[in-house]
Amino acid sequence: MINRSRRGFFTRKQPSQQQYLPWIKDKQTFTDHCLRCNACVDACQTKIIVKGDGGFPMVDFHHGEGECSFCYQCAAICPEPLFEPQHQLPWSQIATINSSCIALNNIECRSCGDQCETQAITFSLQVAKVALPVIKQPDCNGCGACIDGCPVAAIEMITP
Repeated sequence: MINRSRRGFFTRKQPSQQQYLPWIKDKQTFTDHCLRCNACVDACQTKIIVKGDGGFPMVDFHHGEGECSFCYQCAAICPEPLFEPQHQLPWSQIATINSSCIALNNIECRSCGDQCETQAITFSLQVAKVALPVIKQPDCNGCGACIDGCPVAAIEMITP
């Protein structure tokens, strides 16, 4: 069994920064039973699944097309029973915007909203200021399209 928190000490990454694949049953089972065969990496339609820490597959929204299409190919190809059925939600993560957002610093930008197919990111008009991004949490499916579209990397995924 791998202690992910201790590995984070050496890689300077927190375990929460590891972006797991959609539909995994739980992180511990995934880490314990993933064969690291790369079948999911090869099957990913949008090429966002990459080899991560220790050779485990992970989602990287800055790679490939930059978003998950929820095609379920990663789960369907996996030789191990690590994934939930496709009819369940792929994950509970949603996007959040941090203080480095240039719109929050009064510079016009709507890149994240332009990338959001579900229109979960809207903009609140302000008097004598630029419009501010607002994420409608119920509409965010966690696809990650907004992450790669942000010019200052101000968007990250969180699990509410």
